[in-house]
Amino acid sequence: MSGIRAAIRYAKAILEIASSKGVSSEVSSDMALIATTINGNLELSSFIQNPLIKTDIKRNVILEVFASVNEVTKSLFHLLLENKRFEILDAIAIEYNKLFDIQNGVEVAKVTTAVPMDSDMEAKILAKIGIFSDKKVTIVNTVDPSIIGGFILRIGDKQYNASVANRLEVLKRELSN
Repeated sequence: MSGIRAAIRYAKAILEIASSKGVSSEVSSDMALIATTINGNLELSSFIQNPLIKTDIKRNVILEVFASVNEVTKSLFHLLLENKRFEILDAIAIEYNKLFDIQNGVEVAKVTTAVPMDSDMEAKILAKIGIFSDKKVTIVNTVDPSIIGGFILRIGDKQYNASVANRLEVLKRELSN
């Protein structure tokens, strides 16, 4: 829990610095790259989490892996070196992008479908999203075959369930009463 709070503090500080320098969008791209790279590479994640590896070695590897990132992002690496907090780098990246989206009025819509979305289904879902939110929306698709068909849309604390599995469950309840 304290790691998440620390990650939020670091993310807020980096967002403030990036915004003041006018590079918050570039840093957001860097943070997305960092989060997907660390979460997608078990070896790198284990390396960062390993307390036996010295922090300056971690910094050198991180600087080599993420050589193309913005200078503000590199300054985060140096700060994490000083404070010996490299283990929360992926959490910082995730929190940064959440804060960046909030700052720019972007909401994340989590859409669960039985099969990967096509353009027709995405258009229908975007129409539903217009009912729930007037903000810019980023769609994150999760595939779950157990919903049989349709979709489940979550935006913030709101949910719209248009899945076949849900409709069958409603029908089952109605018939049993």
